[in-house]
Parts: sequence; C-alpha cells; structure tokens
Amino acid sequence: MKVTKAVIPAAGLGTRVLPATKSVPKEMLPIVDRPAIHYIVEEAVRAGITDILIITSRGKSSVEDYFDRAPELEERLLASGKEDLYRQIMDVTRMANIQYVRQQEAKGLGHAVLCAKSFVGSDPFAVLYGDDVIISPADQPAIGQLCKAYDRHGLGVVGIKEVTPEQIVKYSSLAVEPLEGRTYRVTDMVEKPAPDKILSLFSILGRCVLPAEIFTILEETPLGAGGELQLTDAMRTLTHTRGMTGVDYVGKRYDMGNKLGVLQAIVEVGAAHPEIGEGFKDYLREFCKTL
Repeated sequence: MKVTKAVIPAAGLGTRVLPATKSVPKEMLPIVDRPAIHYIVEEAVRAGITDILIITSRGKSSVEDYFDRAPELEERLLASGKEDLYRQIMDVTRMANIQYVRQQEAKGLGHAVLCAKSFVGSDPFAVLYGDDVIISPADQPAIGQLCKAYDRHGLGVVGIKEVTPEQIVKYSSLAVEPLEGRTYRVTDMVEKPAPDKILSLFSILGRCVLPAEIFTILEETPLGAGGELQLTDAMRTLTHTRGMTGVDYVGKRYDMGNKLGVLQAIVEVGAAHPEIGEGFKDYLREFCKTL
C-alpha cells in the first residue's frame, strides 16, 4: 500500500538551542531563506506524500502561520511587481494538505506519534522527526527511500546511519543484518543504551515508516528512558513480533536541535544555494584564511 500520510513531531522545547528557542521554535530556525520545517515538508512532498500532520505544542503557532496564506503580504508583493517572491510564498501554502494537533504535555516522541492515531487510521505512515533536516538528491528524498523499502518488504522501516561511540549512547542502537544494498534486517534496538548495551553503531536518525498497528503497541508500552513514552521501545516490540528493516539512506542529516547542527546546515546549504552560493563560498574562503 502506497504511503501518502506523514506525521512530523514538532512539539519539543528545543532546550539545546536556548535562548533562541524561548521565542522561536527550533523548527522555524532559518537555513538561509527557509525555516527548517520547510525542508522537512518538502522532502515528504517529493516522496509523493499528500497529507501531513504536524504535532505542535504551546508557543508554536508560527509553524502554522508559515504554511498559511498571508493576504496583506501577497497583495503588497503583487503591487510592488515582485511576482517571483509572490509565487514562492504561494507555493509554500500549496505544498500539501497540512493539518495540526497539539501535544498538550511533553511525554516523549512515542506520545507525540500517538497523538496522530485518528489522522492515520489504518494506513501505513511516515514519521519525519522535526529536529532532523536531511538534504538528499532531488530524486531521492530520504523518506522516499524508506517508502520504497516498505513497498518492497511490507515491514516497518527505520532510517539508519552509523554514528560515533559518543553519539550512540545519546540516540538508539540497532542490531542489524545485511539484506540488500543499503537495506538491513533489524533484529533488535535499544533507546539511549548504556555502554555495555550497545548493539552496533547503527542508530535511527530522523525517519521511519510504520504500520498503523504501532498505535496499539504504543498504548501498551510502559514509559522508558527519561520517564517518557519512547517510540523506539514500541518499534522494538514491532521488530520482535513482525520484523522491521533499516535503510542507510542517501543524504546528509542536520540536527536542528543542536547549535552546531544548525550552523552546519546554514553553511553547507548556503554554499550550494543557487542565488547566494558563489558569493558565500568566496566569503568563506577569505574568512578561513583568518582562522
């Protein structure tokens, strides 16, 4: 069954990027001229997803405003002859059928995904973590690579990458077996493993495709690391009952909940930007001489 629905959990407090995120959601931090959430929604759309639910929380109305119409601005742009900018902002409002629901309490990623139960119904769905912007070739959106694996194997899919030993204890660790190409069979996983519980240096980074039965599993899953409902714990159950696959997706992931990740995204996306990229690279070359 083709995956046409996506859930974007974007309710986190962004504590690692304070004080900026006291008033600006981390999903709205700009990467050159677009907020992080734009790149995530655009990735989903390029993968053929038509219906998107963004999980927000208090203080994040700017996320909704970004994808909404702005009649006064639109009229001003047209009156000023700035038709290209007008088309750009109109394209944003037409990207997909976007809906919103609030996670009223910060109870973890698993709880945020559970808020999407009525939106998803009985369909398989993609999850694109709101912290993670993934830049990949235009014809190979990261979540699209996972959707293809779901179509091929009929099992839940996680997007995986190898990380450092220092990072793995902050993320998740997976036991995997090669399946084909960049696809692996996942046999076990653990969230924020203790050093002696690390299964491998493969971790789930930012993307997954899940069957609707994950909601029943989430409802029966006890609180895990940090006293929160962990999506990884529910996916571990799914791994043991039905099996899951992992795709080492093609693409560069930027952690927008991390100050260094934000800077890396700005620099690397800026250097490739069609409008200012060449000038920015010239600036970087000169700046690097001063380091």
